[in-house]
Amino acid sequence: MNAAKSTSEASITEFLASRIEAGDFPSAVYLIAENGRAIFADALGNAVREPESHPASLDTIYDLASLTKPLITGLLCAQLVERGELGLDNPVADYLPEFDRADKGSITIRRLLTHTSGLPAWRPLYLLTDGVKEAALATIAADPLQNAPGERVTYSDLGFITLGFLLQRLSGQTLAVLAQKQIFEPLGLQHTFFNPAIAARTGVAACEGGNAYERDMCERDFPGRPYGGWRNEIIWGAVHDGNAYFLGGAAGHAGLFSTATDTLTLANQFISSQSQLLQPETCELFRRNMTEGLNEARSFAWQLALTKDSTAGSSLPPDAFGHTGFTGTSCWVDAGHEHIFILLTNRTHNRALPFANINSVRREFHTLAADALKVR
Repeated sequence: MNAAKSTSEASITEFLASRIEAGDFPSAVYLIAENGRAIFADALGNAVREPESHPASLDTIYDLASLTKPLITGLLCAQLVERGELGLDNPVADYLPEFDRADKGSITIRRLLTHTSGLPAWRPLYLLTDGVKEAALATIAADPLQNAPGERVTYSDLGFITLGFLLQRLSGQTLAVLAQKQIFEPLGLQHTFFNPAIAARTGVAACEGGNAYERDMCERDFPGRPYGGWRNEIIWGAVHDGNAYFLGGAAGHAGLFSTATDTLTLANQFISSQSQLLQPETCELFRRNMTEGLNEARSFAWQLALTKDSTAGSSLPPDAFGHTGFTGTSCWVDAGHEHIFILLTNRTHNRALPFANINSVRREFHTLAADALKVR
């Protein structure tokens, strides 16, 4: 990285600083990479504002939220596909008998990975199971489909929670242990994990105060169902997502914590020339549109920039792939040029509802970042 900021790099920092000032998020860490290494990076704002103050740094650990889907669940599934232990077009019921039901027999692994299973986007499993974690998978399997499998893309937490259960069933290990053995240890990641230790909390960006956002959704969509597990304190050093928290902090859809630098190492695994964990032909799956003719362009666990109004913006090529996280995180990969764009914020922290919609911020960040790479 350059010691002195170029004009184009300074424009990225100034833009994100303006969004902190506007109240979109209290902190932001970005990293822009080429050929596997960071070219530009910076940290702005305060990762924690309450109950105490901690400035953000390039070492700050963020709750990556739904980046867990591609970076962990997608990567683990890709390893199994590569080894012939998981068939993309095999019915989920081949692996999870709970899905051996009339309406779910045509749900395949590919359909879970591309969000075309027909499963609803979200359900509060902690409510619907009466707080019994062991009932979560059966509850998902029994839920009516929102649409027929393969009919449309419906982004679904439940689909990736199911994939997390499938990985655990096949391996006989928890998802956290599986990720540690298959991803974190082989890559030498020291600041990537599920369930941060309390001792490390001061290095973690804080999230929402209590569960106000999810509580509001539950009271609106599931009235009259009391729940005694709401958190009221600042969510700091624990996963923000309620279902992931209920499932023990590690689930197929959320729970991963990491720094920008470690996130880069994870993102590199999806580029054929950089990956230490996958073969080049497997990496091609992440650039391939598996949902042609549907309402979104989806590849293996990722959204493609070809999707109308994606957060990639107009500066990334159509086969670039990326993902966002509810807490304010995002990662986009332009594998053809070996460019990676990582933006980590904690938009749920120290802000009253509603949280800021930062999709326009993400698009502008990618525009500025692409320009910075061109003129450096």
